[in-house]
Amino acid sequence: MPALLPPPRTGADRLLDPDDLTRVEDGERLHALLWRPGPGWRMVSSAVLGGGTGERAWVLNAQVAHGYRRTDPARHLAELARAAGARGPGVGLMTAADVSAHGRARDGGAEAVATAGVSVRGWAAAPQEGTVGAGPPGTINIVAALPVALSDAALVNAVMTATEAKVQALLDAGLDCSGTPTDAVCVAARAPVGEAEVHAFAGPRSEWGARLARAVHRAVGAALPTAP
Repeated sequence: MPALLPPPRTGADRLLDPDDLTRVEDGERLHALLWRPGPGWRMVSSAVLGGGTGERAWVLNAQVAHGYRRTDPARHLAELARAAGARGPGVGLMTAADVSAHGRARDGGAEAVATAGVSVRGWAAAPQEGTVGAGPPGTINIVAALPVALSDAALVNAVMTATEAKVQALLDAGLDCSGTPTDAVCVAARAPVGEAEVHAFAGPRSEWGARLARAVHRAVGAALPTAP
């Protein structure tokens, strides 16, 4: 498998500063975003690779071809991360959207990067039955980072807050949907160290939840295609 080659890093002042990677797969040029903050981070994610809650050292958001047919996405993402030099436990998300056209925003120390394609979208409480097994690659992927420690409950709360902000961005863009069937999210917070404060809340009216919401809202808005 061809290696993913990161360009020289820029923007060192950013908390969430992923490398923009490219690869050729099945004759198609594809992009990926790889954030490697290193140790000292706890993350909560719905991702197919490294989902759940725990310490993670990197996050990969990889573009795959439309009509993706592999049945081992977690293994595929792990291979891509290793090829790019990522080590240790991490989070892997995938999407058919062009991740080079990502949106990013920051607010008071909270940062977010989003990729979005909304050709297949709808409302969460739809009348039709669900399907069994994995759907197509996620279309709206959100990665957010906070420079503070959060409790387990606050991490879950942060996922709720990020999701609400995503929906608000979709509605503000005039889209009649709450998302796509396979959206994914990852929120990273500092691991607790010594006597440092661990924040117990991350709802949209809490200090850090409000900042997270505004960052995600702007990042998703910036990532949405102009003519979905």
